[in-house]
Amino acid sequence: MLIKYEFLKILRKKSTLIVMSASLLVTAFLFGLPALQFQTYNQSGVIKGVDGIAYEKEQAEKYAVPLTNEYVAETIREIQQLFENPDNVGYDGNEQFLIEGAYWEGIAPRENLLNMIAKNYTNPNESVGYNALPALDISEGTDFYAARQEKIGKLLNASSRALSEKQKAYWQDMNGKVDAPFVYGYYTGWNIIITSFELLMFAILAVCIVIAPVFSGEFQAGTDAVILSAKYGRTKLITAKIIASYLFGTLAFTLHALVALGLPLAAFGLGGWNLPLQIADTIIPYPLTFFQATLVNLGVVYLVLFAMIGFTLLLSAKMKSPYLVLIVLVPVLFIPLFLSPNGTTGAYNLTLFLLPYRSTMPEIGKYISYQFGGLVFDIFTMRAILYAVLTMIMLSLAKLSFKKHQVA
Repeated sequence: MLIKYEFLKILRKKSTLIVMSASLLVTAFLFGLPALQFQTYNQSGVIKGVDGIAYEKEQAEKYAVPLTNEYVAETIREIQQLFENPDNVGYDGNEQFLIEGAYWEGIAPRENLLNMIAKNYTNPNESVGYNALPALDISEGTDFYAARQEKIGKLLNASSRALSEKQKAYWQDMNGKVDAPFVYGYYTGWNIIITSFELLMFAILAVCIVIAPVFSGEFQAGTDAVILSAKYGRTKLITAKIIASYLFGTLAFTLHALVALGLPLAAFGLGGWNLPLQIADTIIPYPLTFFQATLVNLGVVYLVLFAMIGFTLLLSAKMKSPYLVLIVLVPVLFIPLFLSPNGTTGAYNLTLFLLPYRSTMPEIGKYISYQFGGLVFDIFTMRAILYAVLTMIMLSLAKLSFKKHQVA
């Protein structure tokens, strides 16, 4: 009954309705924007919105194939033959590219695929497109997956990364679990979700705004004296407030998550859910599909949410005004937005990747790892452990702080 009462107390506030409505609108706008702004091109010109999405999907589905070494070699030969005809080639002073019918018929429908293949043969951190394919020697065929392993080896052994032998072995072991050949296909909807997770920080902020008065609101209203002098004021009621806060926060955030995931998938389709992450970038080490990666990162985001609710409750138990809670909370959530990593190693970068805002971002292709003695953790595991521990600590401190509050 106490939990139900405290839950309804949160839910029935006018401010709750206003904040949640505004937050849902912001979430819907941000995650719906890619569909509203979407445009693609064919030889006739630009195709926007729903028509553009349908056209891109139709083109991409023509090349939904396993990327065997034979298929990759044949594809590279096709591009090389197109470049052998001078009438097909344009030059901008820096590089050559295909023009007119050669581009629109031979490149445009599968440009993402061709760019991904070309990038697989470059050094780490080099950006190239399909026009790098003519330089490849495939007179005796090609081993696409051996080239991938070679590139990953260069990445792991780069002196700038300063990875230990255990970290290198960890990532090589993970890469060994990636199935080959990759199956290529259409994955736009899932790619938008994976690259937009940080936008859910607005939903986390909204939840925290609603939760902020749970304890401090009692101080502000002067009801803390009544609550703390009641029979269960320092025991069951505090627990009920915490459980009600988490129940509300989980339900409210889940509603936001459904909107955030639902809009891109409704617009772009479910296609690609079972395709490997490596078709977005071959060096990605995680042996996951787009759907699995979405679930894993969403789980981490929920843990960030739980820790932030715990932090909000702790601040609420210590401060006499919900506004003071938010003054502390907002910078914690959003200051990392203005900080950029300058690498993937070093105390600054490794700390930055664990801050709340950055922790919502999957960072699936960056090989970020943390080593403690002989143990190595990838970024997903490290974030999960950190925010689970922080949640327990914050809750214990929040409960203790309000319990020991001295009434004036």
